[in-house]
Amino acid sequence: MQSWKNMLVDIKKIEAEYGSKLRRPASELEISQMKNNIKQKWSHIDIPNTYVEFLNLINGLDFNGLVIYGVDKVLLEKEIEEDVHGFIETNEYWYENEWQKQYLFFGDSDTSWYCYDLKEDQYVELDKPSGTLMQEFEGFGIMLDDALNTALLNVII
Repeated sequence: MQSWKNMLVDIKKIEAEYGSKLRRPASELEISQMKNNIKQKWSHIDIPNTYVEFLNLINGLDFNGLVIYGVDKVLLEKEIEEDVHGFIETNEYWYENEWQKQYLFFGDSDTSWYCYDLKEDQYVELDKPSGTLMQEFEGFGIMLDDALNTALLNVII
């Protein structure tokens, strides 16, 4: 399987075929503000370096049913037209259900949530909406590889 960075290159090419492009990278300031807001809201949470690396390349992704959350729109330096599924606001939304507070949500698809299980110290894919464990991953990058690979497998060109 390709790495997530290579798959982003493939996704960029596919988007270009349809006259679209990927989002711009998040700036260091935007990422820093996001980290500070996360610390204020959930002091026990650190976002993984690989997720920061992802944000440095692209501020969130919405591709073929897969959404990887980006820096929240209110934290962006420049106003943008497109929808951004913000990491903080989306986690707050999912936290309306008590059982979901066990997870830190990084993305979702039509059938899955891609999360970090805070209790088990494990990256996981959960069935959406039941919350049933589908897969465990050894790190954020491996989880991202799997999510992007699944999105690319389902592309009709």
